[in-house]
Amino acid sequence: MRIAYQGTEGAFSEEAALRYHPGAETLGYPTFHQVFEAVRAGQADRGIVPVENAVAGSINTTYDLLLTSDLHVVGEVILRVRHCLVAPQGTALEDVREVVSHPQALAQCDGFLARHGIAALVASDTAGAARALAENPVPGRAAIASERAARRYGLVVLKKGIEDFAFNYTRFFVLAREEVPRGEGPYKTSVVFAVRHRPGGLYDAIGAFAEAGVNLTKLESRPRRDRPWSYVFYLDFEGHVEDPAPARALLSLLRRAAFVKVLGSYPAAGNGEENAAGSAGRGDGGAG
Repeated sequence: MRIAYQGTEGAFSEEAALRYHPGAETLGYPTFHQVFEAVRAGQADRGIVPVENAVAGSINTTYDLLLTSDLHVVGEVILRVRHCLVAPQGTALEDVREVVSHPQALAQCDGFLARHGIAALVASDTAGAARALAENPVPGRAAIASERAARRYGLVVLKKGIEDFAFNYTRFFVLAREEVPRGEGPYKTSVVFAVRHRPGGLYDAIGAFAEAGVNLTKLESRPRRDRPWSYVFYLDFEGHVEDPAPARALLSLLRRAAFVKVLGSYPAAGNGEENAAGSAGRGDGGAG
């Protein structure tokens, strides 16, 4: 199986891809757009993209691409992200004056950087920052990346686990051109919808799930790209679209909303690293 991800070798997204399907061929791309396109064009069998971090929040680019893409969400991985401060050989922690990494990683380590008086520089991905630093060392500069990336690019780990919170988990969606057969275990479903501009529009829409007894696990709003001051809502709920209660809720939502798009039903990964690992092999219902 070929899995596309955003970043370079050693990125957390690549780690999530291998967690989902050990032994897969991983294909790194510079942008999320290219990951979506690689799957759509058949260059990759699956794509994996981050959708939210437990500390830093949602990845808006991913949500915007999901709205316009024809790809299906067929799995999720929840990865415990452990950030490391990495630098070229001979660098000491007290030498570091600035650090380069992805904005999400910088946000997740903000307290550590503030305590040590280290300035933050933005890069497109964590592993890419590590690779660039290894290729062009700058005195006083370090990177925030995974321990795996440090080994890959010959850097030393100055300090492990510099993230500000122990519950630093990132949730990833697995994308495919086609839906996959239903497997065992609990499922989740993700949808995106818009409501009519009237009092109680959102209340009525999400009320469909309460009436059907379906538990919501996430609700996120994003500005619409085709009209100002208008919003779409991304919603996750427990269950599969073929289950009776979710099916009733979706039918009711279709009657109440301006539009509804089902992004996919997929095996629920749980809330932690161990559960994410357990879902890896069954993300395609045993396919591949």
